[in-house]
Amino acid sequence: MGIHALRFRLVDGADSWGGRRRERRAGWLAETFPDLAQMSIIDLGGRVDTWARATVRPKHVHVVNLEPVPAEIPEWAEVDHGDACALPARITNRRYDLVFSNSVLEHVGGHERRLRFAESVHLLADAHWVQTPYRYFPIEPHWIAPGMQFLPVRIRTTLARRWPLAHTPARSLDGALKQVLWTELVDKTQMRHYFPESRIRVERLAGLPKSLIAIAPAA
Repeated sequence: MGIHALRFRLVDGADSWGGRRRERRAGWLAETFPDLAQMSIIDLGGRVDTWARATVRPKHVHVVNLEPVPAEIPEWAEVDHGDACALPARITNRRYDLVFSNSVLEHVGGHERRLRFAESVHLLADAHWVQTPYRYFPIEPHWIAPGMQFLPVRIRTTLARRWPLAHTPARSLDGALKQVLWTELVDKTQMRHYFPESRIRVERLAGLPKSLIAIAPAA
């Protein structure tokens, strides 16, 4: 089995261990928001494909990310190319039932932009579900590399180029450096700072915190 096939079987595939964890979180989302199928949601940094495969799909999904807009969009969705930390007025003037974001907060680019991301979340809806990997889980989730997040940037950059289980292997030194600098995991204190009125749900693996989810309403 090739190393990338191994990653697919472990993390990326729908039937992988990682896929089962994502499915479990999707169940938590549906339990937390029982009316999800009737809701209008905005997904900051996500993809339409994720919702097309979802067991419970909202009535309307507005996806905003920095990727090119796909050629075909289902009737229940809309897609905008945009920065979640600096949304245009045509989006911020709208209101949604729920803001959703999965594994995006750690990629927006530092503390100030995380604050702006959180401001967007609070502006767009009263309810939100914002998930991000936990900084102190022993395995860095993007590269599946033990303790990589604690290493100096130079060593992380070298690993980003050579580590075989990387999600998207970097082809150049500059590309690897950008991947490293744009991946900054956060801890629970930071999450509470960005979402002070939210309930912070902790996803655990083998008893260890693996990811954090800011949920509002907090009840």
